[in-house]
Amino acid sequence: MRRTLPPEPWSRAALWSRSVALFGAVVAILSVLFVRLNVMSPVSALACLGAAVALALVALLLVCAASVAIWRSGRRGVGATVGAAVVALLTLAYPAYLAVEAVRLPVLSDISTDTASPPYFSLSRAAYEARKGFQPKGLPQRAREAQRPAYPDVEPIVVDLDADEAFALVLKTAKAVGWRVVDLRPPGGRTGEGHADFLDKTLIMGFDEDVTVRLKPLPGQTRIDLRSASRYGRHDFGANAKRIMAFADELQTQLDAR
Repeated sequence: MRRTLPPEPWSRAALWSRSVALFGAVVAILSVLFVRLNVMSPVSALACLGAAVALALVALLLVCAASVAIWRSGRRGVGATVGAAVVALLTLAYPAYLAVEAVRLPVLSDISTDTASPPYFSLSRAAYEARKGFQPKGLPQRAREAQRPAYPDVEPIVVDLDADEAFALVLKTAKAVGWRVVDLRPPGGRTGEGHADFLDKTLIMGFDEDVTVRLKPLPGQTRIDLRSASRYGRHDFGANAKRIMAFADELQTQLDAR
């Protein structure tokens, strides 16, 4: 008569690691989904995302405990442990990237191509309503000086066009990169300058970000300065500089196609 040995019991740490990792991933996904659907405020979404990161870290600790228990006692749960580790690492991938950028880059949330005299954001009623009452704040000059060594490629754009042609080119470029118009002031008046304010959204969370463009006539040319500011947090993790450089690249593409 053949005797069958009972299967080895499951590692409780392995089961818990899988449950915690999955719960953390669900919290992260729902926080992104809800904030993009305007069901949750950005502050609440960031808090939930922080909780998801904490859960993923706890899951990794449980993965370590489960691995030791399985190695020593031969308990079941290798698949659950490996799955938990994969899910937790995927949940932590984007926050880990932001952590690296936070260490590498200066603490800035407002970037401009003109650090000495940054373009101002419109104070018009249309802009105020489009931003839902929010008005971007400025940075002290000392803080702006930290931008130069970190983002040497963020520079004014000079095009061989008159101000009106450059203004039309800016609007076309903004549409191409997906910016929403907030307020416009075509070139003219005593200074001949033009301004345009836009809203952009962050890639993952879909937060509103504010952008303003200033056009200054020069002899036979137009100088274009941009300023991009984040609404949440003291660190933009390089997002504003990337936004400005992406705009500059697209503007050059549009200019080459003329």
